[in-house]
Amino acid sequence: MSEPVTPCIFCDLINGAGEVSICYEDSSAIAFMDIQPVNLGHVLVVPRAHYESLSDTPPELAMHLFDVALRLSPVVRRLNEADDMNLVVNSGSNAGQNVFHHHVHLIPRRAGDGFEIPLPYPGSSMPDRTLLDAMAVRIIAALRDPVRQQIARRLSSASS
Repeated sequence: MSEPVTPCIFCDLINGAGEVSICYEDSSAIAFMDIQPVNLGHVLVVPRAHYESLSDTPPELAMHLFDVALRLSPVVRRLNEADDMNLVVNSGSNAGQNVFHHHVHLIPRRAGDGFEIPLPYPGSSMPDRTLLDAMAVRIIAALRDPVRQQIARRLSSASS
């Protein structure tokens, strides 16, 4: 957990320094209505402790946030008469994050609502299968690397 370098609006809200419409809370997470919603019912699931992005968030806390999101999702969808739901995490400025306190968006969706996250991305092209296979092998090797795993465990326990 890190202290925010600049003032954090989510930390302020969590600490009672602003109006917030809370729809869920427990000892480590809070969920509230987004004040600039994509669609009515847009909810943010936020850790109470300050972590800038997904990569800074302890894995067990990140999993808890997704568990909360999965519990809220069908309720939000039903209450907003939405057909579908986006669960979105923007992790880092290059990924579109603009509030640097990790959070998960729950965005209820309806046909023709105008919001798009186009995948596949129109500007992308399918790489050669050998490139895809090579990247898959690199990921598998990195996951199995005992030295990296040991370093990751040390970093995780140091940040706790």
